[in-house]
Amino acid sequence: MITKANESQTEEIREIWRICFPQEDPRYAEYYFKNLYHPDNCYVYMLEGKIVSCLIRNIHALMFNGRALQASMIVGAATLPQYRQRGYMHALLNIVIDACEHSELLTLIQTEDSAMYKNFRFRMIYKRAQYTVTRSDCKRTTNFGCGYNPTAIDLLKVYSAFISRFNGYYARDLEYFVKYINEIRAEGGKIVAYFNGKDQIQGYASMIPMGDELVVEELIYLDSMALTKLVNAALQEKKIVKLLVSEAENLSVIFPKADVKVYGSTMMRLNDAELFTKLFGKKVLNVEDVAKISQRPLNLNEFA
Repeated sequence: MITKANESQTEEIREIWRICFPQEDPRYAEYYFKNLYHPDNCYVYMLEGKIVSCLIRNIHALMFNGRALQASMIVGAATLPQYRQRGYMHALLNIVIDACEHSELLTLIQTEDSAMYKNFRFRMIYKRAQYTVTRSDCKRTTNFGCGYNPTAIDLLKVYSAFISRFNGYYARDLEYFVKYINEIRAEGGKIVAYFNGKDQIQGYASMIPMGDELVVEELIYLDSMALTKLVNAALQEKKIVKLLVSEAENLSVIFPKADVKVYGSTMMRLNDAELFTKLFGKKVLNVEDVAKISQRPLNLNEFA
């Protein structure tokens, strides 16, 4: 039986995440289920009173070519190991995708197994790049201008200026950044910002310690000075720093010797090609066509 989750099932769903996503930072899972999770967004497959498969559909506004489109991000798609290969997740996806088709143009899903979702007409459209930077890769600078307590307003201002260079991103507001600051702190991380000589914020880096390495899970910068300052601040925390950015950002210009790895991040499904064509005045038949009419490079750095 497929149904929406209720409040009493939260711990059961969280345990499924722990089993199915062993690589997930437990600090993030703790924060997510306390602050971001809503049972009404979670679909579950019940078998003999037990949840065997689940997924979450989070609805967001997605900016594309100057328009705000309603879209969903499907996350946390998981089936307990002993119940896999029985069609439970397939059945869940059919139900959720049907709901999406009747309410939105685009649906997104995050996955490391893109082949699994191709039969549902999802296609990999967002790729990200991971730059591994050490001290020898980055020009040394002072910490002058860096601040470790940026406000939500600071972050919103610089993010809005940065993301305007891109397309296909979530529309963020002040409330988003209030939650985001708490999320990074909950993961044991910090947000470092860079301000110019006029006390105007020029960028920020969200830094999460991972053993001997530091992961910069979001790097926002308006110029090369801000980028260099923020990476220097990160290198003072750990000797190895991993920068996660969009595929469109060529950081090799600044860090030519840094190792870079490009990987698939998020898949997209086009739910109504005819309506999309009418809305944007460009003929589209599939997700690939959507990417082709994008006026700017795509950039989506969201995990929920």
